Amino acid sequence: MQDKAYRRLFWKIVATTLSFSLVPLLALGFSMYHEFRVSYTAKIMESLRTLTENRSNAIDLFLDERISQLNTLAYTHTYDNLSDETYLNSVFTLMQSRSRSFVDIGIINRNGIHAAYVGPYEVKGLDYSNESWFQEVLLRGVYVSDVFTGFRRFPHFIIAIMRRQENRIWILRATIDTEIFEGMVKAAQVGQRGDAFVVNREGVLQTPPRFGEKLFTMSDYPIASRFGGTRLEEKVIGGEHALVASTWLRNKDWLLVVREDPREELLPLAHARLLVLGLGIGGVLLIVVGTVAVARVMIGQLIKSDREKAYLDATLMQSTKMAALGKLAAGIAHEVNNPLAVIKEKVGWIRDLLSEEDIQESENYTEFEDAVRKIDYHVDRAKKVTHRLLGFARRMEPVNEKVDINRILDETIDFLRNEAHYRNIVINTDFCRNMPQTMSDSSQLQQVFLNILNNAIDAVGKDGLISVTTQYRPSDTEICVIIQDNGPGIPSDVLTRIFDPFFTTKELGSGTGLGLSISYSIVEKLGGRVLVASEVGQGTAFSIYLPLRNGYSV
Repeated sequence: MQDKAYRRLFWKIVATTLSFSLVPLLALGFSMYHEFRVSYTAKIMESLRTLTENRSNAIDLFLDERISQLNTLAYTHTYDNLSDETYLNSVFTLMQSRSRSFVDIGIINRNGIHAAYVGPYEVKGLDYSNESWFQEVLLRGVYVSDVFTGFRRFPHFIIAIMRRQENRIWILRATIDTEIFEGMVKAAQVGQRGDAFVVNREGVLQTPPRFGEKLFTMSDYPIASRFGGTRLEEKVIGGEHALVASTWLRNKDWLLVVREDPREELLPLAHARLLVLGLGIGGVLLIVVGTVAVARVMIGQLIKSDREKAYLDATLMQSTKMAALGKLAAGIAHEVNNPLAVIKEKVGWIRDLLSEEDIQESENYTEFEDAVRKIDYHVDRAKKVTHRLLGFARRMEPVNEKVDINRILDETIDFLRNEAHYRNIVINTDFCRNMPQTMSDSSQLQQVFLNILNNAIDAVGKDGLISVTTQYRPSDTEICVIIQDNGPGIPSDVLTRIFDPFFTTKELGSGTGLGLSISYSIVEKLGGRVLVASEVGQGTAFSIYLPLRNGYSV
């Protein structure tokens, strides 16, 4: 249950930290990317607008210049001059030397007959009176046609100027070089997927687009009514997403359409998105790893603190129990000692009576003597128990004297040597040779060692081994005594209770359960500690750690 609580707390810490860390990070990253996308897209669209308007102005200027050239030519020369093909050829050669924008030039009379012509086609003498452009020129005076094939059977468009000379009406007509015009339009194509083309009011292509459609076909781009300025749109044309800018030309009802592939133009934006995504993922991973690491450290510290608290609580409870038990033991010992003293006194009186002759002659004398002896023995045994209780209750202050741990252990083992030999138990010693003396209480330490060795002998029973080891290194601040047996060991559920007063695993009447409690209290009073390790079937080891003191008061 405790592990589950720690896990729940761990995930709560991780979830809370990640919520407060990742939400602002993601919000900031999304906001930055959104702002960058909006500003970059606006920049792309503005660049597209500028490109389209510049190209539209260039085309309008081109047409203005061609119209101006033809106007100048028509109004500075007479019909008689220009109808002379030799003269017309010289004029055309002069025009071409400045700008090779025209393919041919011709003079058409009022009846629509091609009176004079300079150019590569055989069109002189043809009748244009029924052509739509001829009627438009007569109506408007200046006319720029749509692209058509006409008698040439080749796509072209013309600029025609009508001149009224006295009672004569005639038309100066010139064909624009479509390659030059298309080149001007294609100059607006950007990137590998960009496109630019011109359509008329009906949506018919006047210049061939870069992909798909052909000249004179209907464009996929929907034509709206004439509008002013430049229109910017994001549209799906021909099944593909495109950025489109369109503007009407000034001199002709032609719509210039410039189309760009957003995948090309927004490629830096895609790179920025990948960069932001990469940095975001890296940041998220870093935050997650850091959060998990910090949470683990926090939970680890919490577990450590809880264990220390549990140990302190257990120690405090043990101390409280020992204090309460000490008071109880003192009262019991006091109350028991008084009747024991009386019984002891009466036993002595009875023993004196048994020494008289008349009682010795009694046939029950032997039984009386045996009963008195047993009573005296058990009174002494009871006095020893009460003496232990008083020693446990009073917790006499230790004496501060120089102590040789190895010597105390040797003396204590000598006390038990016969008992161990009788049970065929070998006691091995491995003492540290450079063991320093320390300031402690030798008699109380001897009682501790005696209690633990007695327990080890009882645990082994017969035919066993007990090892006594002392350990010390110059860098240590403690002396360690290890008493280990190869007895049956102590079960884990019992191991936590062995220092409790009156707790014993021995048979009824074989032990009081005070030995280890008293030993634990003595070592704690001397500033040391007792640790026990046991495994069922492998034996038990008690480790007594005593502080190394050098001549100052305990």
